Amino acid sequence: MNPPPMFDELAQKLKHLAETSPLKDFEKNAKALLASMFERMDLVTREEFEAQRELVVKLRQELAELERRVGLLEAQLVGGTDED
Repeated sequence: MNPPPMFDELAQKLKHLAETSPLKDFEKNAKALLASMFERMDLVTREEFEAQRELVVKLRQELAELERRVGLLEAQLVGGTDED
């Protein structure tokens, strides 16, 4: 069963309208504007954020270990012992 010619004509007009619509240009321009704004905001990607987060966790662990070792050395100095 073929659709009436009126529907074919309407479909063609809608297709042409969609292809020549300023909405298509607006979408492209809006995406470019948003990308430019995000770039100026100096945002980072999720991957970059997660890498930095893992680095901070590791550095906090290392800092805690160094603080513990300094505490032991200070205790040795106060106690007057040369033990390791």
